[in-house]
Amino acid sequence: MRGWPGSIIRAATPRPCRKVILSRARISSYTRPDPFVLLASQLAQVRSALFDLLGSSSPALDEITKYYFLQPSKQLRPLIILLLAQATNGLGKNWDQKHCEGAHDLDSPLSRADVLNDFNPSIPTKTVAFAEKWDLHVPPRASPALHNAWTGILPAQMRLAQIVEMIHAASLLHDDVIDESPLRRGAPSAPQAYGSQLAVLGGNFILGRASAALARLGDPEVVELIASIISNLVEGEILQMQEAPAPANAWRVYLQKTYMKTASLMAKGARGAVVLGGCVEGEVYREVAYAYGRNLGIAFQLVDDILDYESGEATLGKPGGADLQLGLTTGPALFAWEEHPQMGPLIERKFNQPGDVELARDYVRKSSGVERTRDLALAYAKQARDVLAPLPDSDAKGALEALTERVVKRKS
Repeated sequence: MRGWPGSIIRAATPRPCRKVILSRARISSYTRPDPFVLLASQLAQVRSALFDLLGSSSPALDEITKYYFLQPSKQLRPLIILLLAQATNGLGKNWDQKHCEGAHDLDSPLSRADVLNDFNPSIPTKTVAFAEKWDLHVPPRASPALHNAWTGILPAQMRLAQIVEMIHAASLLHDDVIDESPLRRGAPSAPQAYGSQLAVLGGNFILGRASAALARLGDPEVVELIASIISNLVEGEILQMQEAPAPANAWRVYLQKTYMKTASLMAKGARGAVVLGGCVEGEVYREVAYAYGRNLGIAFQLVDDILDYESGEATLGKPGGADLQLGLTTGPALFAWEEHPQMGPLIERKFNQPGDVELARDYVRKSSGVERTRDLALAYAKQARDVLAPLPDSDAKGALEALTERVVKRKS
């Protein structure tokens, strides 16, 4: 394979693991489970709980924040988090502590609701009207919290999956405003349905609710990881908006943007799940989770960039060929540029002259750009599968392996 940029992300060298608390049967030969079937009930729980987290006293805000959650979605990001939670829970040094802390009520705010003044009709709490005098508040006696039914996933890890999906939805609302996208998942985009102003405010509101939920997890490292995802999303968008990079930097900028806008959410969310399961610094499972999410996220986006050339609106649920129309140079076009130097001027001016988009698509069709991008996606997916080697055999590990194949074979 010629022209591949840099080296594929590799996992840290496996180290001896701590004692395993949960029993795991060794699996010598078996059919890898379908990841979406294995965790179907947990994914349904993630989706249903999101509506409670997003409730607002403003009808318009309440509606737009839930708009993208009403439409079918892949739920890939929460799936990665939940699978890695199942695959690694019980392996970390601090597992016992994290398991005991799992009884904490994550829906209870750290500050009183009347102090926060964040009214959520889906989670009723007493609030005080601004006209009322402020009385001394005497905290009630603590009552024991109840454990959720044990599924191999801690409540904090379930909540992290919901938080990551919320951040993803907020980024879609903002992206659709910036890109002026008419469609999302086969339906009118939020800006089309509600207007750009409400879409921006809806995205901001979701990020606010996600931040509050993140604080209640009570883990500073996870807060740091997930907060940095939001910064990455903004940095990736700025990279995308800048002038076309010089030829020598084109691949570096493209893969950096791909990490910032797509892979960061998967990589840091995955690592956060393992941290919440009690794995501490120096234990390889944290590195496994991050490397898996990073490699799989880049593979996912590379396939997305291929589909923009191969699929139409009916398959994608959004306009096909949108990348070139937005002035974006992705993997297929970068490989085509190597084979057809005439692509250079088109890329430099971001395909902004009449006929540029059609001409660029023709160069890509004549080149091996799509095929080479697919090979690159397969290489990243293989690396994602390979970094799972330190994990004990389990259905969750098998599902993570199966997911690497599904990501590169998808058609939408």
